[in-house]
Formats: sequence, C-alpha cells, structure tokens
Amino acid sequence: MEEDLLPIGQFARLSRLSVKQLRHYDELGLLVPAHVDADTGYRYYRPSQARAALSIGLLRSLDVPLAVVGEVLSGSAGALASVRDDLEAELARRRRTLASLEWVMSQGLPSAAVRLVTEPARRVLVVRERAAGPADLGRATSAGVARLTALAFGGGDGLAARPGGSSAGPSAGSAGAVGGPAGGAGGGGHGGGDGGAADGAAGGAKAWVAAPGQGSPVQLVGLFPADLDDPMELAVALVLAPGLVGAVPGGASVEVLPGGVFASATHVGPYDQISLTAHAVLAWCAERRHEPRGPIREVYVSNPAVTPPDQLVTHLMICLEER
Repeated sequence: MEEDLLPIGQFARLSRLSVKQLRHYDELGLLVPAHVDADTGYRYYRPSQARAALSIGLLRSLDVPLAVVGEVLSGSAGALASVRDDLEAELARRRRTLASLEWVMSQGLPSAAVRLVTEPARRVLVVRERAAGPADLGRATSAGVARLTALAFGGGDGLAARPGGSSAGPSAGSAGAVGGPAGGAGGGGHGGGDGGAADGAAGGAKAWVAAPGQGSPVQLVGLFPADLDDPMELAVALVLAPGLVGAVPGGASVEVLPGGVFASATHVGPYDQISLTAHAVLAWCAERRHEPRGPIREVYVSNPAVTPPDQLVTHLMICLEER
C-alpha cells in the first residue's frame, strides 16, 4: 500500500465529509477509494482526491442531485442547467404559495358566495395533458391551452362552420377570452404556467368570430380532478358553437360536457390563487353533504393578455347533479 494514502477517517476530516457519506459515494461510484484492504475492507484515499470530495460537498450544498454531481465531476458541459431551471420553478412556486399565505393572513380563511346554477350540456373540443403532480398543474394547463388554441385557431385543416351557416367560435366581444390561463399564471389555482399563448390565440380567433348577432360566446374551460394526485390528467376544453362540423384536429377530440346542477363561485384575481376559492366551494359542498361529480371546472372569462392579474375573472364550478 502506498505510504501517502489516508485512512477514511482522516480523509473525511480533510474533505469535510462524514465517513458515512464517503462510503455512500463509493457505493454510487462517485468517489471511489484509491485502495480497499482485501482483509478488512477498510478504505484509503489519496490527498489529491480531496478536491473532488470538497466539490461534491459544495454541489450538494447547492441542492445538486448526486446524479448531476457525477456529470459535473466528469466535465459534462451544461449539466447544471436543468438544476438551475428546477430551482427557478421551485422558487416561483414558493412565491405563489407565499402570496396565497399572505392573502389568508390578511383576509382569513377563504369564503365565497356560492350559488346553484343549472348548466346545459355543451359540445367541446378537448385536449388532455399529464401533470407530474399538483406543482406541475400550471405548466400542464398552459401546455394544454397552447395546444388547443393552436389546433382550433391555427388555420389549415380542422373544424369548420357548416356551409351557409355562421362561423364557429367566439363572438366579437369574447374573442379575447380564448387566451385562457396560458398568458397569465396558468391553470387557475393550480400553479404557475409559462405563458405566451394568449396573444396568439386572441389574434387567431378572428377566423372563428361569428357575424354580429350570430353564434354565442366561446368559453375556455379547465377540467381538473377533484382529488389531486401524482401523476394526474387534466383537460382543457373549448366550447363549440352550434353548427360546427368537419374533421377533428389531430390530438384533440370532440366530446360533450354533461349539464346539470353546479355549485358555482366567481374568483376575481390571479389564477394561482383560485385554489382559495376552490377551498371555499368544496367546504360549502361538504357542509351540505354534496359530493363532487366529475372534474372541477374553471371557466376562464378574462383575457390575461390585457387584464391585470388582480382583475382576472374565473367561474369555478363543481357538479352536484348531472342531467
């Protein structure tokens, strides 16, 4: 055995790591001892390995996962970019959580004026997205909104008005609403999104604008599971005007949103605080022994591209009785 090798205890003190950590990094192949005694299994390290050991400690203090630490030590370029992106996303989520906490501190536990409304069944164009968990709902919702508006308003083959009938889509007064949550925080109270779809959607909607007095306003609706889980599926639906026929764009489906009696409340404010209004509606339902039927609906009324976050209007609806 080389004379300059250090026993694991002494090397641990030099590298400011514990013996347990060094053994773990050895098992992972991240920091392999220079020598292992065949009889005792005792580990020995060279002094030159201290720099790598200290680097591991530094990167772990920055919340860099061990798998990425190995890439950094091997000289992989750009290995830390994904870690930075994840930290930025987590920071944004924490800021949204802090904003909701400050609201509760100033206003108290959420309450909302809940009313019973009767909704007809509606034909909708639907796209679905997978979310890794509750914290990923905002991204998934924004992705769904962007994909749906691109399919519906992007031109080319796809849904078209019945020949001789009115054009499908939003009325002139509601064209901006199709921007939905993508241009804001995304996904109602379900976390932040990456934004950007609202402007393009509102502009592309011109192809679907009904002539004055014809058609009906189009609504963009988010459909979320009542019980959040890891992972989960959500949907974004565009309510179709009567008379819409033609080929269904790939990646979407035409379905029917059931009608019925709904507990409904209006949320005015940022999308990332809709969870507060949802809490109030769910509490209202629980007090009256109403169990939600189907997904929770978020009907996006405002265009976030032109509406300040604190003025965004969203109708939150929970089905109590399907018809």
